[in-house]
Amino acid sequence: MDLTLRLLSRLYLALIPIIGVVMILSVPQRLGLSIVPQEVVTTILGFAVAAAFIKHPYGEKTGLLELLLGFVAIATWMWSSFHYEAWIIDMADRTPDKWVPGVFAILLMMEALRKASGLPIAILVWVIIAYAFFGQYLPGVFEAEPHSATKTILYNYADSNSIPGLVLRIITTIVLAFIIFGRLMEVSGATKFFTDMAMGWMGHRRGGPAKVAVVASSAFGMVSGSTVGNIMSTGVVTIPLMKKSGFRSRYAAAIEAVASNGGQIAPPVMGTTAFLIAEFLEVSYATVVIAAIIPAALYYLVLFLQVDAIAKKNGLDGIPKEDLPQVIATLVSGWLFLIPLAVLMYFLFYLGFNPALSAVYAIAALFVLMVVKQRSLPTSAEWGSFIFGSGENLVSIVLIGGAAGLVIGILNSTGLGFQLALLLSSVGSLLLMLILTAMVSIVLGMGMPTAAVYIVLSIVLAPAMSKMGVNPMAAHLFLFYFGLLSMLTPPVAVASYVAAGLAGSNMWATGMVGIQLASTAYLLPFLWVYNPALIFIG
Repeated sequence: MDLTLRLLSRLYLALIPIIGVVMILSVPQRLGLSIVPQEVVTTILGFAVAAAFIKHPYGEKTGLLELLLGFVAIATWMWSSFHYEAWIIDMADRTPDKWVPGVFAILLMMEALRKASGLPIAILVWVIIAYAFFGQYLPGVFEAEPHSATKTILYNYADSNSIPGLVLRIITTIVLAFIIFGRLMEVSGATKFFTDMAMGWMGHRRGGPAKVAVVASSAFGMVSGSTVGNIMSTGVVTIPLMKKSGFRSRYAAAIEAVASNGGQIAPPVMGTTAFLIAEFLEVSYATVVIAAIIPAALYYLVLFLQVDAIAKKNGLDGIPKEDLPQVIATLVSGWLFLIPLAVLMYFLFYLGFNPALSAVYAIAALFVLMVVKQRSLPTSAEWGSFIFGSGENLVSIVLIGGAAGLVIGILNSTGLGFQLALLLSSVGSLLLMLILTAMVSIVLGMGMPTAAVYIVLSIVLAPAMSKMGVNPMAAHLFLFYFGLLSMLTPPVAVASYVAAGLAGSNMWATGMVGIQLASTAYLLPFLWVYNPALIFIG
Protein backbone atom coordinates (compact mmCIF):
# COMPACT_ATOMS: atom_id res chain seq x y z
CA MET A 1 0.00 0.00 0.00
CA ASP A 2 2.77 2.44 0.93
CA LEU A 3 4.59 1.74 -2.33
CA THR A 4 1.37 2.25 -4.32
CA LEU A 5 0.71 5.58 -2.61
CA ARG A 6 4.27 6.76 -3.15
CA LEU A 7 4.13 5.84 -6.84
CA LEU A 8 0.74 7.52 -7.28
CA SER A 9 1.93 10.64 -5.50
CA ARG A 10 4.96 10.86 -7.78
CA LEU A 11 2.79 10.24 -10.83
CA TYR A 12 0.39 13.06 -9.89
CA LEU A 13 3.24 15.46 -9.08
CA ALA A 14 5.05 14.66 -12.33
CA LEU A 15 1.97 14.99 -14.53
CA ILE A 16 1.24 18.55 -13.37
CA PRO A 17 4.42 20.17 -14.82
CA ILE A 18 4.68 17.74 -17.74
CA ILE A 19 1.13 18.42 -19.01
CA GLY A 20 1.74 22.15 -18.58
CA VAL A 21 4.96 22.15 -20.62
CA VAL A 22 3.37 19.97 -23.31
CA MET A 23 0.58 22.53 -23.71
CA ILE A 24 2.96 25.52 -23.66
CA LEU A 25 4.89 23.91 -26.53
CA SER A 26 1.57 23.32 -28.40
CA VAL A 27 2.36 19.62 -28.84
CA PRO A 28 -1.30 18.54 -29.34
CA GLN A 29 -1.80 21.16 -32.05
CA ARG A 30 1.38 20.01 -33.82
CA LEU A 31 -0.05 16.48 -33.77
CA GLY A 32 -3.32 17.67 -35.26
CA LEU A 33 -5.34 17.37 -32.03
CA SER A 34 -7.91 20.00 -31.11
CA ILE A 35 -7.78 20.73 -27.38
CA VAL A 36 -9.18 23.82 -25.66
CA PRO A 37 -7.38 25.24 -22.58
CA GLN A 38 -10.26 24.43 -20.21
CA GLU A 39 -9.88 20.72 -20.93
CA VAL A 40 -6.27 20.89 -19.82
CA VAL A 41 -6.60 23.08 -16.73
CA THR A 42 -9.37 20.94 -15.22
CA THR A 43 -7.24 17.82 -15.73
CA ILE A 44 -4.26 19.46 -14.00
CA LEU A 45 -6.57 20.63 -11.19
CA GLY A 46 -7.77 17.05 -10.66
CA PHE A 47 -4.21 15.78 -10.27
CA ALA A 48 -3.39 18.65 -7.89
CA VAL A 49 -6.37 17.78 -5.68
CA ALA A 50 -5.39 14.09 -5.62
CA ALA A 51 -1.75 14.95 -4.79
CA ALA A 52 -2.90 17.19 -1.92
CA PHE A 53 -4.93 14.38 -0.34
CA ILE A 54 -1.97 12.00 -0.44
CA LYS A 55 0.45 14.59 0.96
CA HIS A 56 -1.92 15.78 3.72
CA PRO A 57 -3.68 12.70 5.16
CA TYR A 58 -6.39 12.79 7.82
CA GLY A 59 -4.48 10.46 10.11
CA GLU A 60 -0.81 9.89 10.78
CA LYS A 61 -0.30 8.27 7.39
CA THR A 62 -2.07 8.21 4.06
CA GLY A 63 -4.59 5.39 3.64
CA LEU A 64 -7.43 4.11 1.50
CA LEU A 65 -9.66 7.12 2.23
CA GLU A 66 -7.18 9.64 0.78
CA LEU A 67 -6.57 7.36 -2.18
CA LEU A 68 -10.29 7.09 -2.98
CA LEU A 69 -10.88 10.83 -2.56
CA GLY A 70 -8.02 11.45 -4.99
CA PHE A 71 -9.52 9.08 -7.55
CA VAL A 72 -12.93 10.74 -7.25
CA ALA A 73 -11.35 14.18 -7.68
CA ILE A 74 -9.49 13.13 -10.82
CA ALA A 75 -12.59 11.41 -12.22
CA THR A 76 -14.93 14.36 -11.62
CA TRP A 77 -12.58 17.00 -12.99
CA MET A 78 -11.69 14.87 -16.01
CA TRP A 79 -15.42 14.29 -16.55
CA SER A 80 -15.74 18.04 -17.05
CA SER A 81 -12.66 17.99 -19.32
CA PHE A 82 -14.03 15.22 -21.57
CA HIS A 83 -17.45 16.87 -21.95
CA TYR A 84 -16.41 20.52 -22.00
CA GLU A 85 -16.92 21.19 -25.71
CA ALA A 86 -20.35 19.54 -25.70
CA TRP A 87 -21.48 21.28 -22.52
CA ILE A 88 -20.36 24.77 -23.49
CA ILE A 89 -23.07 24.96 -26.16
CA ASP A 90 -25.68 23.28 -23.95
CA MET A 91 -25.24 24.87 -20.53
CA ALA A 92 -28.95 25.58 -20.15
CA ASP A 93 -29.73 21.84 -19.99
CA ARG A 94 -28.66 21.19 -16.41
CA THR A 95 -29.08 17.43 -16.15
CA PRO A 96 -27.75 15.50 -13.10
CA ASP A 97 -24.88 13.99 -15.11
CA LYS A 98 -23.50 17.55 -15.38
CA TRP A 99 -24.02 19.10 -11.96
CA VAL A 100 -23.74 16.09 -9.62
CA PRO A 101 -20.05 15.48 -10.54
CA GLY A 102 -19.61 19.23 -10.11
CA VAL A 103 -20.72 19.02 -6.46
CA PHE A 104 -18.10 16.38 -5.68
CA ALA A 105 -15.40 18.15 -7.73
CA ILE A 106 -15.87 21.50 -5.98
CA LEU A 107 -16.19 19.97 -2.49
CA LEU A 108 -12.99 17.95 -2.96
CA MET A 109 -11.14 20.96 -4.37
CA MET A 110 -12.14 23.03 -1.33
CA GLU A 111 -11.08 20.29 1.10
CA ALA A 112 -7.74 19.91 -0.70
CA LEU A 113 -7.34 23.70 -0.54
CA ARG A 114 -7.87 23.59 3.24
CA LYS A 115 -5.29 20.86 3.61
CA ALA A 116 -2.64 22.35 1.31
CA SER A 117 -3.06 26.09 1.93
CA GLY A 118 -4.54 26.38 5.39
CA LEU A 119 -7.87 27.13 7.05
CA PRO A 120 -7.98 30.97 6.64
CA ILE A 121 -8.06 30.96 2.84
CA ALA A 122 -10.54 28.05 2.83
CA ILE A 123 -12.89 29.90 5.20
CA LEU A 124 -12.73 33.01 3.02
CA VAL A 125 -13.72 31.04 -0.08
CA TRP A 126 -16.44 29.12 1.79
CA VAL A 127 -18.00 32.44 2.89
CA ILE A 128 -18.13 33.54 -0.75
CA ILE A 129 -19.61 30.16 -1.78
CA ALA A 130 -22.29 30.60 0.89
CA TYR A 131 -23.02 34.04 -0.54
CA ALA A 132 -23.64 32.45 -3.97
CA PHE A 133 -26.43 30.31 -2.50
CA PHE A 134 -27.88 32.62 0.15
CA GLY A 135 -26.88 36.14 -0.94
CA GLN A 136 -30.29 36.75 -2.50
CA TYR A 137 -31.71 36.96 1.03
CA LEU A 138 -29.37 39.77 2.14
CA PRO A 139 -30.65 43.36 2.23
CA GLY A 140 -29.62 46.43 0.28
CA VAL A 141 -26.44 46.66 -1.72
CA PHE A 142 -25.38 43.12 -0.76
CA GLU A 143 -28.45 41.43 -2.24
CA ALA A 144 -27.25 38.88 -4.82
CA GLU A 145 -28.73 38.03 -8.20
CA PRO A 146 -30.85 34.91 -7.53
CA HIS A 147 -29.89 31.68 -9.32
CA SER A 148 -30.91 28.07 -8.86
CA ALA A 149 -28.46 25.80 -7.03
CA THR A 150 -27.90 23.64 -10.12
CA LYS A 151 -27.09 26.70 -12.26
CA THR A 152 -24.62 27.98 -9.66
CA ILE A 153 -22.88 24.60 -9.41
CA LEU A 154 -22.65 23.99 -13.17
CA TYR A 155 -21.54 27.55 -13.90
CA ASN A 156 -18.65 27.35 -11.46
CA TYR A 157 -17.76 23.76 -12.38
CA ALA A 158 -17.64 24.08 -16.14
CA ASP A 159 -17.85 27.69 -17.32
CA SER A 160 -14.73 29.48 -18.59
CA ASN A 161 -15.65 32.49 -16.42
CA SER A 162 -15.19 30.51 -13.20
CA ILE A 163 -12.91 27.67 -12.05
CA PRO A 164 -11.65 26.55 -15.50
CA GLY A 165 -11.13 30.18 -16.47
CA LEU A 166 -8.49 32.84 -16.76
CA VAL A 167 -6.79 32.29 -13.39
CA LEU A 168 -6.09 28.58 -13.90
CA ARG A 169 -5.07 29.18 -17.54
CA ILE A 170 -2.46 31.70 -16.43
CA ILE A 171 -1.24 29.54 -13.54
CA THR A 172 -0.90 26.42 -15.73
CA THR A 173 1.10 28.34 -18.36
CA ILE A 174 3.01 31.42 -17.20
CA VAL A 175 3.26 30.67 -13.47
CA LEU A 176 3.93 26.97 -14.08
CA ALA A 177 6.80 27.71 -16.46
CA PHE A 178 8.53 30.07 -14.04
CA ILE A 179 8.02 27.75 -11.06
CA ILE A 180 9.77 25.02 -13.06
CA PHE A 181 12.52 27.46 -14.04
CA GLY A 182 13.05 28.46 -10.41
CA ARG A 183 13.14 24.81 -9.34
CA LEU A 184 15.75 23.94 -11.95
CA MET A 185 17.84 26.88 -10.76
CA GLU A 186 17.87 25.32 -7.30
CA VAL A 187 18.70 21.81 -8.56
CA SER A 188 21.40 23.01 -10.98
CA GLY A 189 23.23 25.07 -8.37
CA ALA A 190 22.32 28.45 -9.87
CA THR A 191 20.81 29.56 -6.55
CA LYS A 192 24.09 28.81 -4.79
CA PHE A 193 25.94 30.76 -7.49
CA PHE A 194 23.85 33.89 -6.90
CA THR A 195 24.17 33.51 -3.12
CA ASP A 196 27.96 33.05 -3.33
CA MET A 197 28.25 36.09 -5.60
CA ALA A 198 26.31 38.17 -3.08
CA MET A 199 28.43 36.75 -0.24
CA GLY A 200 31.67 37.66 -1.97
CA TRP A 201 30.43 41.13 -2.85
CA MET A 202 28.68 42.11 0.38
CA GLY A 203 29.65 39.61 3.09
CA HIS A 204 32.63 41.56 4.47
CA ARG A 205 30.75 44.85 4.85
CA ARG A 206 29.06 46.10 8.02
CA GLY A 207 26.13 43.77 8.69
CA GLY A 208 27.35 41.78 5.71
CA PRO A 209 25.16 38.64 5.98
CA ALA A 210 22.01 40.79 6.09
CA LYS A 211 23.14 42.70 3.00
CA VAL A 212 23.85 39.37 1.33
CA ALA A 213 20.23 38.39 2.08
CA VAL A 214 18.99 41.58 0.43
CA VAL A 215 21.08 41.15 -2.73
CA ALA A 216 20.72 37.37 -3.12
CA SER A 217 16.99 37.30 -2.41
CA SER A 218 16.26 40.09 -4.88
CA ALA A 219 18.27 38.31 -7.59
CA PHE A 220 16.70 34.89 -7.12
CA GLY A 221 13.27 36.12 -6.04
CA MET A 222 12.55 37.95 -9.27
CA VAL A 223 12.75 34.63 -11.15
CA SER A 224 11.33 32.15 -8.63
CA GLY A 225 7.91 33.80 -8.39
CA SER A 226 7.50 32.40 -4.89
CA THR A 227 8.30 34.28 -1.69
CA VAL A 228 8.29 31.09 0.37
CA GLY A 229 10.43 29.26 -2.20
CA ASN A 230 12.86 32.16 -2.15
CA ILE A 231 13.10 32.11 1.65
CA MET A 232 13.67 28.36 1.70
CA SER A 233 16.38 28.65 -0.99
CA THR A 234 18.42 31.63 0.20
CA GLY A 235 17.22 31.93 3.81
CA VAL A 236 18.66 28.58 4.86
CA VAL A 237 22.08 30.15 4.18
CA THR A 238 21.59 33.82 5.10
CA ILE A 239 19.50 33.51 8.29
CA PRO A 240 22.04 31.38 10.22
CA LEU A 241 24.82 33.71 9.03
CA MET A 242 22.91 36.78 10.20
CA LYS A 243 22.32 35.22 13.63
CA LYS A 244 25.97 34.18 13.86
CA SER A 245 27.13 37.71 13.10
CA GLY A 246 24.96 39.17 15.89
CA PHE A 247 21.54 39.93 14.40
CA ARG A 248 18.68 39.00 16.71
CA SER A 249 16.47 36.18 15.47
CA ARG A 250 13.46 38.34 14.68
CA TYR A 251 15.60 40.77 12.66
CA ALA A 252 17.32 37.98 10.75
CA ALA A 253 13.95 36.43 9.86
CA ALA A 254 12.30 39.75 8.97
CA ILE A 255 15.18 40.90 6.75
CA GLU A 256 15.05 37.64 4.78
CA ALA A 257 11.24 37.74 4.52
CA VAL A 258 11.14 41.36 3.29
CA ALA A 259 14.03 40.84 0.86
CA SER A 260 12.51 37.62 -0.54
CA ASN A 261 9.07 39.18 -0.87
CA GLY A 262 10.54 42.14 -2.72
CA GLY A 263 12.04 39.89 -5.37
CA GLN A 264 8.60 39.75 -6.96
CA ILE A 265 8.49 43.52 -7.53
CA ALA A 266 12.03 43.61 -8.94
CA PRO A 267 12.28 44.00 -12.74
CA PRO A 268 12.81 42.49 -15.19
CA VAL A 269 10.96 39.26 -14.33
CA MET A 270 8.96 40.36 -11.25
CA GLY A 271 8.00 36.80 -10.37
CA THR A 272 5.63 36.43 -13.39
CA THR A 273 3.14 39.06 -12.17
CA ALA A 274 4.47 41.67 -14.61
CA PHE A 275 3.25 39.46 -17.44
CA LEU A 276 -0.20 39.28 -15.87
CA ILE A 277 -0.38 43.07 -15.47
CA ALA A 278 0.60 43.47 -19.12
CA GLU A 279 -2.11 41.03 -20.17
CA PHE A 280 -4.86 42.68 -18.11
CA LEU A 281 -3.93 46.21 -19.22
CA GLU A 282 -3.20 45.12 -22.81
CA VAL A 283 0.15 46.91 -22.81
CA SER A 284 3.64 45.67 -23.61
CA TYR A 285 5.63 43.81 -20.98
CA ALA A 286 8.36 46.46 -21.26
CA THR A 287 5.84 49.15 -20.24
CA VAL A 288 5.13 47.34 -16.96
CA VAL A 289 8.82 46.80 -16.24
CA ILE A 290 9.60 50.49 -16.80
CA ALA A 291 6.75 51.50 -14.47
CA ALA A 292 8.07 49.20 -11.74
CA ILE A 293 11.71 50.34 -11.81
CA ILE A 294 11.64 53.33 -9.42
CA PRO A 295 9.38 51.75 -6.74
CA ALA A 296 11.49 48.57 -6.71
CA ALA A 297 14.72 50.56 -6.48
CA LEU A 298 13.35 52.61 -3.57
CA TYR A 299 12.10 49.45 -1.83
CA TYR A 300 15.53 47.84 -1.83
CA LEU A 301 17.43 51.08 -1.20
CA VAL A 302 15.43 51.79 1.96
CA LEU A 303 15.71 48.15 3.09
CA PHE A 304 19.47 48.22 2.50
CA LEU A 305 19.87 51.49 4.45
CA GLN A 306 17.78 50.15 7.35
CA VAL A 307 19.92 47.01 7.47
CA ASP A 308 23.04 49.17 7.53
CA ALA A 309 21.58 51.34 10.31
CA ILE A 310 20.67 48.29 12.42
CA ALA A 311 24.19 46.90 11.96
CA LYS A 312 25.79 50.25 12.89
CA LYS A 313 23.58 50.70 15.95
CA ASN A 314 24.47 47.25 17.26
CA GLY A 315 28.14 47.31 16.18
CA LEU A 316 27.77 44.29 13.88
CA ASP A 317 30.73 43.66 11.60
CA GLY A 318 30.85 41.62 8.43
CA ILE A 319 32.41 38.22 7.82
CA PRO A 320 36.21 38.14 7.37
CA LYS A 321 37.12 38.17 3.67
CA GLU A 322 39.14 34.98 3.95
CA ASP A 323 35.97 33.12 4.98
CA LEU A 324 33.98 34.32 1.99
CA PRO A 325 33.74 33.06 -1.62
CA GLN A 326 35.89 35.02 -4.06
CA VAL A 327 33.73 37.03 -6.47
CA ILE A 328 35.99 36.49 -9.49
CA ALA A 329 36.44 32.78 -8.80
CA THR A 330 32.68 32.33 -8.28
CA LEU A 331 31.94 34.20 -11.49
CA VAL A 332 34.47 32.16 -13.47
CA SER A 333 33.07 28.86 -12.17
CA GLY A 334 29.40 29.76 -12.52
CA TRP A 335 29.03 32.36 -15.28
CA LEU A 336 27.14 29.78 -17.31
CA PHE A 337 24.17 30.35 -15.01
CA LEU A 338 23.79 33.88 -16.38
CA ILE A 339 23.10 32.56 -19.89
CA PRO A 340 19.55 31.24 -19.19
CA LEU A 341 18.57 34.68 -17.88
CA ALA A 342 19.98 36.21 -21.07
CA VAL A 343 18.02 33.67 -23.11
CA LEU A 344 14.86 34.59 -21.20
CA MET A 345 15.39 38.30 -21.82
CA TYR A 346 16.21 37.68 -25.51
CA PHE A 347 13.00 35.80 -26.22
CA LEU A 348 10.90 38.15 -24.10
CA PHE A 349 12.18 41.53 -25.21
CA TYR A 350 13.91 41.07 -28.55
CA LEU A 351 11.74 38.40 -30.17
CA GLY A 352 8.56 39.23 -28.25
CA PHE A 353 7.63 35.62 -27.46
CA ASN A 354 4.95 34.93 -24.86
CA PRO A 355 6.32 34.64 -21.29
CA ALA A 356 5.55 30.93 -20.81
CA LEU A 357 7.31 29.88 -24.01
CA SER A 358 10.25 32.18 -23.23
CA ALA A 359 10.58 30.54 -19.82
CA VAL A 360 10.53 27.05 -21.38
CA TYR A 361 13.40 28.02 -23.70
CA ALA A 362 15.28 29.38 -20.67
CA ILE A 363 14.63 26.08 -18.87
CA ALA A 364 16.02 24.17 -21.86
CA ALA A 365 19.12 26.39 -21.93
CA LEU A 366 19.68 25.97 -18.19
CA PHE A 367 19.29 22.19 -18.46
CA VAL A 368 21.87 21.98 -21.27
CA LEU A 369 24.30 24.20 -19.36
CA MET A 370 23.79 22.11 -16.22
CA VAL A 371 24.77 18.99 -18.18
CA VAL A 372 27.79 20.79 -19.69
CA LYS A 373 28.94 22.07 -16.29
CA GLN A 374 28.54 18.70 -14.57
CA ARG A 375 29.75 16.78 -17.66
CA SER A 376 27.03 14.22 -17.06
CA LEU A 377 23.29 13.83 -17.22
CA PRO A 378 21.36 14.59 -14.02
CA THR A 379 21.27 11.81 -11.46
CA SER A 380 18.00 10.12 -10.56
CA ALA A 381 17.93 12.19 -7.35
CA GLU A 382 18.32 15.42 -9.34
CA TRP A 383 15.62 14.35 -11.80
CA GLY A 384 13.33 13.54 -8.89
CA SER A 385 14.05 16.82 -7.12
CA PHE A 386 13.40 18.74 -10.33
CA ILE A 387 10.25 17.03 -11.63
CA PHE A 388 8.54 16.04 -8.40
CA GLY A 389 9.72 19.20 -6.64
CA SER A 390 8.20 21.33 -9.42
CA GLY A 391 4.93 19.47 -9.06
CA GLU A 392 4.96 19.84 -5.29
CA ASN A 393 5.54 23.60 -5.59
CA LEU A 394 2.65 23.84 -8.04
CA VAL A 395 0.01 21.88 -6.08
CA SER A 396 -1.03 24.63 -3.67
CA ILE A 397 -0.79 27.29 -6.39
CA VAL A 398 -3.07 25.31 -8.72
CA LEU A 399 -5.57 24.75 -5.89
CA ILE A 400 -5.56 28.45 -5.00
CA GLY A 401 -5.95 29.23 -8.69
CA GLY A 402 -9.05 27.03 -8.79
CA ALA A 403 -10.41 28.75 -5.68
CA ALA A 404 -9.64 32.19 -7.12
CA GLY A 405 -11.51 31.24 -10.29
CA LEU A 406 -14.44 30.13 -8.14
CA VAL A 407 -14.44 33.46 -6.30
CA ILE A 408 -14.35 35.38 -9.58
CA GLY A 409 -17.18 33.26 -10.99
CA ILE A 410 -19.35 33.96 -7.94
CA LEU A 411 -18.53 37.67 -7.97
CA ASN A 412 -19.58 37.83 -11.62
CA SER A 413 -22.71 35.70 -11.39
CA THR A 414 -24.08 37.28 -8.20
CA GLY A 415 -23.16 40.86 -9.07
CA LEU A 416 -21.11 41.19 -5.85
CA GLY A 417 -18.03 42.34 -7.77
CA PHE A 418 -19.97 45.23 -9.29
CA GLN A 419 -21.54 46.06 -5.91
CA LEU A 420 -18.14 46.17 -4.20
CA ALA A 421 -16.79 48.45 -6.91
CA LEU A 422 -19.85 50.68 -6.55
CA LEU A 423 -19.50 50.72 -2.77
CA LEU A 424 -15.82 51.68 -2.84
CA SER A 425 -16.28 54.32 -5.53
CA SER A 426 -19.15 55.88 -3.54
CA VAL A 427 -16.86 56.64 -0.58
CA GLY A 428 -16.17 60.06 -2.06
CA SER A 429 -12.65 60.57 -0.74
CA LEU A 430 -9.91 59.08 -2.91
CA LEU A 431 -7.57 58.69 0.08
CA LEU A 432 -10.20 56.85 2.13
CA MET A 433 -11.02 54.63 -0.86
CA LEU A 434 -7.31 53.80 -1.27
CA ILE A 435 -6.96 52.95 2.43
CA LEU A 436 -10.02 50.68 2.27
CA THR A 437 -8.75 49.08 -0.94
CA ALA A 438 -5.34 48.46 0.63
CA MET A 439 -6.96 46.80 3.66
CA VAL A 440 -9.22 44.63 1.49
CA SER A 441 -6.21 43.66 -0.66
CA ILE A 442 -4.23 42.52 2.36
CA VAL A 443 -7.19 40.52 3.73
CA LEU A 444 -8.02 38.87 0.38
CA GLY A 445 -4.34 38.09 -0.15
CA MET A 446 -3.96 36.04 3.03
CA GLY A 447 -1.83 33.04 2.25
CA MET A 448 -2.31 33.22 -1.52
CA PRO A 449 0.55 33.21 -4.07
CA THR A 450 1.19 36.65 -5.54
CA ALA A 451 -0.07 35.84 -9.03
CA ALA A 452 -3.38 34.51 -7.72
CA VAL A 453 -3.77 37.48 -5.35
CA TYR A 454 -3.21 39.96 -8.14
CA ILE A 455 -5.69 38.27 -10.48
CA VAL A 456 -8.47 38.32 -7.88
CA LEU A 457 -7.77 41.91 -6.80
CA SER A 458 -7.51 43.27 -10.34
CA ILE A 459 -10.92 41.83 -11.22
CA VAL A 460 -12.66 42.83 -7.98
CA LEU A 461 -11.12 46.18 -7.05
CA ALA A 462 -9.46 47.71 -10.14
CA PRO A 463 -12.80 48.88 -11.64
CA ALA A 464 -13.58 50.86 -8.47
CA MET A 465 -10.19 52.58 -8.60
CA SER A 466 -10.66 53.44 -12.27
CA LYS A 467 -14.06 54.99 -11.50
CA MET A 468 -12.30 57.30 -9.05
CA GLY A 469 -9.98 58.48 -11.81
CA VAL A 470 -6.88 56.50 -10.84
CA ASN A 471 -4.52 55.78 -13.75
CA PRO A 472 -4.95 52.09 -14.77
CA MET A 473 -1.24 51.25 -14.40
CA ALA A 474 -1.12 53.01 -11.01
CA ALA A 475 -4.24 51.10 -9.91
CA HIS A 476 -2.92 47.68 -10.91
CA LEU A 477 0.50 48.25 -9.34
CA PHE A 478 -1.24 49.51 -6.18
CA LEU A 479 -3.21 46.25 -5.95
CA PHE A 480 -0.13 44.18 -6.79
CA TYR A 481 1.92 45.77 -3.98
CA PHE A 482 -0.75 45.42 -1.29
CA GLY A 483 -1.60 41.88 -2.34
CA LEU A 484 2.10 41.10 -1.99
CA LEU A 485 2.25 42.80 1.42
CA SER A 486 -0.26 40.27 2.76
CA MET A 487 2.75 37.90 2.89
CA LEU A 488 4.33 40.18 5.54
CA THR A 489 1.32 41.55 7.40
CA PRO A 490 0.12 39.68 10.52
CA PRO A 491 -1.97 37.73 11.42
CA VAL A 492 -1.29 35.37 8.48
CA ALA A 493 2.07 36.74 7.22
CA VAL A 494 3.15 33.53 5.48
CA ALA A 495 6.61 34.89 4.58
CA SER A 496 7.28 36.04 8.15
CA TYR A 497 6.02 32.71 9.49
CA VAL A 498 8.35 30.64 7.27
CA ALA A 499 11.37 32.88 7.95
CA ALA A 500 10.63 32.87 11.69
CA GLY A 501 10.62 29.07 11.61
CA LEU A 502 14.10 29.05 10.08
CA ALA A 503 15.36 31.63 12.57
CA GLY A 504 13.66 30.17 15.63
CA SER A 505 11.93 33.46 16.39
CA ASN A 506 8.38 34.51 17.26
CA MET A 507 6.17 35.02 14.18
CA TRP A 508 4.41 38.09 15.60
CA ALA A 509 7.68 39.78 16.54
CA THR A 510 9.09 38.92 13.10
CA GLY A 511 5.96 40.26 11.41
CA MET A 512 6.12 43.61 13.23
CA VAL A 513 9.81 44.07 12.33
CA GLY A 514 8.93 43.10 8.75
CA ILE A 515 6.29 45.85 8.56
CA GLN A 516 8.91 48.35 9.74
CA LEU A 517 11.49 47.19 7.18
CA ALA A 518 8.92 47.15 4.36
CA SER A 519 7.49 50.57 5.27
CA THR A 520 8.39 51.90 1.82
CA ALA A 521 6.08 49.37 0.17
CA TYR A 522 3.16 50.45 2.37
CA LEU A 523 3.63 54.13 1.45
CA LEU A 524 4.82 54.20 -2.16
CA PRO A 525 1.56 52.99 -3.78
CA PHE A 526 -0.31 55.98 -2.33
CA LEU A 527 2.35 58.31 -3.71
CA TRP A 528 2.22 57.04 -7.30
CA VAL A 529 -1.59 57.17 -7.34
CA TYR A 530 -1.37 60.90 -6.63
CA ASN A 531 1.77 61.39 -8.72
CA PRO A 532 2.10 58.78 -11.50
CA ALA A 533 5.46 60.30 -12.50
CA LEU A 534 6.88 57.88 -9.92
CA ILE A 535 5.97 55.08 -12.33
CA PHE A 536 7.10 57.02 -15.42
CA ILE A 537 3.64 58.23 -16.40
CA GLY A 538 3.28 61.93 -17.20
